[in-house]
Amino acid sequence: MTSHRPYLLRAMHEWILDNNRTPYVIVNTVGDDVHVPPGHAENDRIVLNVSPAAVRNLNITNERLEFDGRFGGQSFHVSAPMSAVLAVYAKETGQGMAFEVESGADQPVAPAPNPGSHLRVIK
Repeated sequence: MTSHRPYLLRAMHEWILDNNRTPYVIVNTVGDDVHVPPGHAENDRIVLNVSPAAVRNLNITNERLEFDGRFGGQSFHVSAPMSAVLAVYAKETGQGMAFEVESGADQPVAPAPNPGSHLRVIK
């Protein structure tokens, strides 16, 4: 079954930007094919600001989320498979979307970014 995650991620990213908010994504950092800056993850998760002001060369494909960012003053190329992207939401409101873990994936379900969030799981 094909995942709608890349399409939904792109659409939510645009919607958040169109509403003058800051798009954040939660990525599961477990896996050899997940490349995030060391020391910035907590509980096997990393929250990433993917606004145009924070990243360069943002690329959301059917297979991966990739971009160049700065962490602690150092440049880093972030790359993660779509299956590792657990949620996208607006920093200011918590509104967004959480994705269900794909069957067969070795990933725990992501917690909501905050208790009052408006995220919902999409199957």
